[in-house]
Amino acid sequence: MLMSAPLAFSQKFHILSQREQAAVIDQWLEERIETLLPSLMDRAGIDMWIIISREYNEDPVIRTFLPATWHAARRRTMLLIYKAPGASKVEALAVARYDVGKSFKKAWEPETQPDQWKRLTELIVERNPTKIGINMSKDYGHADGINLTEYNTLMEYLPENFRGKVVSAQNLAVGWLETRTASEMATYRHIQAIANDIIADGLSEKVITPGVTTTEDVQWWYRERIKELKLDTWFHPSVDIQRADPSNKESERNFAVKAEADVIMPGDMLHIDFGITYLRLNTDTQQLAYVLKPGEDDVPQYLKDAFKVGNRLQDILTSNFVSGRTGNEILRETRKQMEREGIRGSIYSHPLGTHGHASGPTIGMWDNQGDTPGAGDYPLYPNTLYAIELNAVVFLKEWNKDFRVMLEEGAFFDGQKVTYLNGRQKEIMPIPRPQPHLKNR
Repeated sequence: MLMSAPLAFSQKFHILSQREQAAVIDQWLEERIETLLPSLMDRAGIDMWIIISREYNEDPVIRTFLPATWHAARRRTMLLIYKAPGASKVEALAVARYDVGKSFKKAWEPETQPDQWKRLTELIVERNPTKIGINMSKDYGHADGINLTEYNTLMEYLPENFRGKVVSAQNLAVGWLETRTASEMATYRHIQAIANDIIADGLSEKVITPGVTTTEDVQWWYRERIKELKLDTWFHPSVDIQRADPSNKESERNFAVKAEADVIMPGDMLHIDFGITYLRLNTDTQQLAYVLKPGEDDVPQYLKDAFKVGNRLQDILTSNFVSGRTGNEILRETRKQMEREGIRGSIYSHPLGTHGHASGPTIGMWDNQGDTPGAGDYPLYPNTLYAIELNAVVFLKEWNKDFRVMLEEGAFFDGQKVTYLNGRQKEIMPIPRPQPHLKNR
């Protein structure tokens, strides 16, 4: 049963106007090009990076180089990034009819040289790079953005002695996408706080009337709330229920199968999976709430105890974040410790940032608790973000069945330690929230 009229909610956190957001996005982009890109190119061993896209068929990477007022490439947009030997900065050129933002200066005059591809080739030959990186990758879709037409045409135009210089820019593209600047991190906590505040409002008596409201109602409330706040989301929120009823099999559900809509009742444990997009950065969060039964004024202790097992599993996982360790190695060490402590569950954490399911080291998958070839072999680098996503399975004698503690929290790895962006959930949210003036009644 959908609510017939929107509810009024106070906005606790400042959200920038569209114009203000654009200014921040462009400022961050220039900072990233100036401060991050030179070292990332050195690390990848690539001195020239070429990104080519046609309008509405964009390489995922080129979108991260476009200014805030561009929603797509224009006609065919070619970006050439070159780091000369010994240089501390990169040269950023746009082989296009326009400058692309502030950094990429127009380097093509169609009236002088009508052939865009020939002009690109001239610029390449003039700089004579050692390695020409292009976005082709078998491990990451984000880094596999050049299409067959663009690849074939580039190879056709390149002089024969330059074709052997063309290499995959996979590690450079992943490094660019996964690495965060100090400016971005200063704001990321705020972004996560906004997301957590929306989650808490949705899983509360402000939205939920037990016996009336359905999980689908709550999902769509979240979608409307995101739009009201002039934010975006990168996936449709999901809300599902675990309950003592033996017919409820949620703890056994395969994640490939969507949970069916259900009416929310007292005694239900609600689980939300939710994310927002703001300033081109994403959140991905899973939290839990419990609907109090008549006579209850707090979450039952047995559920609190089960929840602590989920927090413990988070601690085990994040303690295994070590610079240079691969995603597969982090998973293996975590699972060894789980086994020693008798914790059942699964680890399926992933990078977070410019994309919700971002590029970087894969640390387990919900359908594979062994090694993930390719993406799982990628190492952990400093200044990167992760969705610490997992579940712990706890048998509840009160329910006479398993309960799955599904959690996900955004966290930053600085090279030494993992820090949650806005803390992490340590207590199950009760619905309704305790009212101080009603205590001891």
